[in-house]
Amino acid sequence: QLQASGGGLVQVGGSLRLSCAASGRTFSNYFMGWFRQAPGKEREFVAAISWSGGLIYYQDSVKGRFNISRDNAKNTVYLQMNTLKPEDTAVYYCVVDRSNWDLRERRAEYWGQGTLVTVSS
Repeated sequence: QLQASGGGLVQVGGSLRLSCAASGRTFSNYFMGWFRQAPGKEREFVAAISWSGGLIYYQDSVKGRFNISRDNAKNTVYLQMNTLKPEDTAVYYCVVDRSNWDLRERRAEYWGQGTLVTVSS
């Protein structure tokens, strides 16, 4: 089970930190990441990180503003979101898959429930 938290309402330029804790199993050698989906729009890949943290991928629109990390001892992945923009408003989903390619193609073996991020202007 993947439990995401940390969403909320923030003003333009603000920051939020999303967390996603996995329970029931350890995702060794899996990529963990985040998707998002805004109302009326397609699901987007946001970021992914490998088990070791040595491989990290971001969607171009969030590079330089978002930072993904993971704490394997806590079985948790984080998404630090800075300089938020109205277009970042979406439901953010924690996802896990063996393949970073699958994640970047917006496919995932495991999904958490979403957490809503609203950026107001």
